[in-house]
Amino acid sequence: MRPIITLEEHFVSRKVAEASDETRALYGQFPAPILTKLHDLDAIRVKDLDKGQVSMQVLSHGPAEADAETCTAINNEVAVAIRKHPTRFAGFATLPMEDPQLAAAELHRSVRDLGFVGALVDCHLRGRFYDGEQYFALFAKAQELDVPIYIHPTFASEAMEAHYRGNYPDTVGKALSAFGWGWHAETGLHILRLFAAGLFDRLPKVKIVIGHMGEMLPFQLDRIDTRTETGVEGNIWVTTSGMFTIPPLRCLLDTTPIEHILYSVDYPFSANEKGFDFLKLIEEKEFMSTEQLDLFTYRNAEVLLGVKATYQ
Repeated sequence: MRPIITLEEHFVSRKVAEASDETRALYGQFPAPILTKLHDLDAIRVKDLDKGQVSMQVLSHGPAEADAETCTAINNEVAVAIRKHPTRFAGFATLPMEDPQLAAAELHRSVRDLGFVGALVDCHLRGRFYDGEQYFALFAKAQELDVPIYIHPTFASEAMEAHYRGNYPDTVGKALSAFGWGWHAETGLHILRLFAAGLFDRLPKVKIVIGHMGEMLPFQLDRIDTRTETGVEGNIWVTTSGMFTIPPLRCLLDTTPIEHILYSVDYPFSANEKGFDFLKLIEEKEFMSTEQLDLFTYRNAEVLLGVKATYQ
């Protein structure tokens, strides 16, 4: 038995889900049991943590183009849940990415006043990535506070979605633009854009987290390094969120220091029990040593986030 910390675990504020026809349509497509779990920050969620033997879950909001006022409300809602369950929950801030200065201010407030451990942001805002000069202030604030920014996939903009349409039903195109390919390709591209824009040269201690076994980047590193000599391994942490098979994990371990690999589930879109079964498979196959498993399941997260997991 060991503590377990998970980092890419979502909720959705009812205020956001019901804010507009667009968001109602977005979150209305989820099955009712998933939506119930997305809204819950109390008993249902804690019970599900226990099912997967998760000691601490870092809460983050689902995709949302939220203004500063809404972000403040979301983060305050998370803070209430953390105060009620201080050993089970931590928080990633939701930020108003339309205005990088306000985003930096909300990150500061969330970390200093609410005790959050970083922020999670969508990988683009209606097709706009964050490699522009105006966003460096946000990353600089994260470096100053010594907290990570988790860059997470989001739904394609209308222009992006057109790229995935073809000689097949539009539903297939939507899937390809999302979980089938686009989410991961666009997030991986975002990391390369940040590198190309000089972010890691100007902010050498900035910490970026990505999920889903590295958003395709580990498999492509041979080509990427040959062409660009990236050398940003010290700035990037990778979680396994939503992926529970050995082949991509093997690739990740071959390309990334074990100290920068973290276990995650992608709750409630994936079940904590499924994640725990994956951990048991890793242990049964002796795919990681005991020391590596400790780093993977909780020690790396404790160091990165400045938290302390407890056995449940």
